[in-house]
Amino acid sequence: MRDHYAEFAERGVEIVAVGPNDMESFQRYWANENIPFIGLPDPDHRIAKLYRQEVNLFKLGRMPLNTVLDVDGRIRYVHFGSSMSDIPDNETFLNVIDHLNTSSN
Repeated sequence: MRDHYAEFAERGVEIVAVGPNDMESFQRYWANENIPFIGLPDPDHRIAKLYRQEVNLFKLGRMPLNTVLDVDGRIRYVHFGSSMSDIPDNETFLNVIDHLNTSSN
């Protein structure tokens, strides 16, 4: 998503990545990797629990959870990953966003 951030921004989208790390870890990683979107630390797993993100210790922790929320905060797309590599490609997200933008006009 980092490399295609401009395509998301052109559509009026903000990306927020939520992870189990603390604030210091997020800030360091975001600075080192030059990530242009928001990184939200969730070390107490409050957001993960709210969205029912699966934790599987046999598969290295939190499973990927990808959602698209509309401007009212409603979930319009959700993908619960079954492994750390089970993440939809950017085109999937862009198609969902384009559909939402078209249907709201």
